[in-house]
Amino acid sequence: MKISILMSLLTLMLGSSQSFAYDRITGEPFASRSEVIAQNAMVATSQPLATQVGLEILRQGGNAIDAAIAANAMLGLVEPTGSGIGGDLFAIVWDAKTQKLYGLNASGRSPKSLTLEHFKLQGLDSIPSHGPLPVSVPGVVDGWFELHTKFGSLPMTSILSPSIEYAKKGFPVSELVAYYMQRSVPKLQGFEGFKETYMPNGKAPVKGQIFKNKGLAVTYEKIATGGRDVFYKGDIARSIAAYMKGQGGFLSYEDLASHTSEWVEPVSTNYKGFDVWELPPNGQGIAALQILNVLEQFDVEGMGFGSEQYIHTFVEAKKLAFEDRAKYYADPAFNDIPVDWLISKEYAQQRRKLIDNDKVAKRVDAGLNRGDTIYLTTADKDGNMVSLIQSNYRGMGSGMTPADLGFILQDRGELFSLKEGHFNVFAPNKRPFHTIIPAFITRNGQPWVSFGVMGGGTQPQMHAQIVVNLIDFGMNLQEAGDAPRILHSGSSQPTGELMIDGGYVSLESGFDLKVRRELTKKGHILRDVVGSYGGYQAIMRDPKTGVYYGASESRKDGQAAGY
Repeated sequence: MKISILMSLLTLMLGSSQSFAYDRITGEPFASRSEVIAQNAMVATSQPLATQVGLEILRQGGNAIDAAIAANAMLGLVEPTGSGIGGDLFAIVWDAKTQKLYGLNASGRSPKSLTLEHFKLQGLDSIPSHGPLPVSVPGVVDGWFELHTKFGSLPMTSILSPSIEYAKKGFPVSELVAYYMQRSVPKLQGFEGFKETYMPNGKAPVKGQIFKNKGLAVTYEKIATGGRDVFYKGDIARSIAAYMKGQGGFLSYEDLASHTSEWVEPVSTNYKGFDVWELPPNGQGIAALQILNVLEQFDVEGMGFGSEQYIHTFVEAKKLAFEDRAKYYADPAFNDIPVDWLISKEYAQQRRKLIDNDKVAKRVDAGLNRGDTIYLTTADKDGNMVSLIQSNYRGMGSGMTPADLGFILQDRGELFSLKEGHFNVFAPNKRPFHTIIPAFITRNGQPWVSFGVMGGGTQPQMHAQIVVNLIDFGMNLQEAGDAPRILHSGSSQPTGELMIDGGYVSLESGFDLKVRRELTKKGHILRDVVGSYGGYQAIMRDPKTGVYYGASESRKDGQAAGY
């Protein structure tokens, strides 16, 4: 008996093909549950209370855009480890009325008074992860109002009302959120305002503890009644500016008052008859398109899910895309970024020739993973769909917690390079390279799937894997997210680091031990990691019936629900 137990544990540790199986009578054995199916509306977020708030807004007569804003506001309360109004936002909206996709870049810029020279004088070769220096203008609130002005239906007072109520009365903290809050304490508790906001009774809340954020309730009330200007030009802006000045920071009232979001055209590639849509830089979305363009030239379906050849090919394609990501992806207001060429089929054909089917590439030249994020998606009875992602970047953010406002300012500025001449080099009033990316798939000009995967540099890799799982391997929406994932780390970075050793591959439980062995023979370095494989939400629309299918991440606290 003891030998049998030992062998079972060993099998689990080594990642046997049976180690991620569920006792399901239908579908793939690795699926954690069935898809959620509903006729009128669907919401999928990384926290069940936020999902319920989104549904509440839809039942009140709001549309998918209203629901997305409401759910995002709720996540800023219940999941501050990955979101909040101190961060940035990106969204792709399918508007049923115009039958068109719209893209919103609601990311903020660096302080106008902070210069590259300041970092040099400090003797820094990279931007610190915490404190006042990585803080850039928070773009979320302006993003909400841009979305609302263009597409919203209910008043913002109604949209923010559920989050205000929860912030005042409190909510029980969910498991993963509690875990990540506990992890943030050692790094952030020394910053002024953090303890007062997030450590009631001197400790971070534990799972199931009722947590209130009355400061955020007041802030949301001001935003609901006073609009976006109260945040960027009113009392909130003045409080942020005064706090940052007191912390030796550079973010000013003028930086906030001059902030604007940007409506952008989503870009796409056609993958085997399906149009996959991402937003252009300063985000990293086009890396997913570049990966797919290379994979399309291989018989991925014939290789089979989980095969050594598929994993090898995927990893090598990812390396190629990420070299371009490291060199070219930056604020387009400061650089001429060749997006059309990077996502072209012609370019992909050139890059595909660099992949050796039997050998690992240790270094790749450009041709021409540490963030915490939330992703949510919503859909309504009229066919509107929203793909929205939002983040403070690293953990709970910079640690800069303005007194009594109930949120932390982001540390997104950490992702600038300090190398002169680099596309992504720091400059005043510039948007940093961004990891957070929403995605969308259409077919024959009609909406099919709104989806996203949270998690730093993991995101474009998982976007490509979700597309391949759905199209090449025929998985349903939930299976496509639950399937074991491939993660390559160690590529060159937009902050200046270069890959010279090929990086390393991490495989989730569920990949066969023989596959792992064959990958090492090709030269891949395998390294186990925990919790770095992202968080997925998705909604699929049946083009014939209009019925919605929802899926939520089994690796997070999330929920998909509809009616």
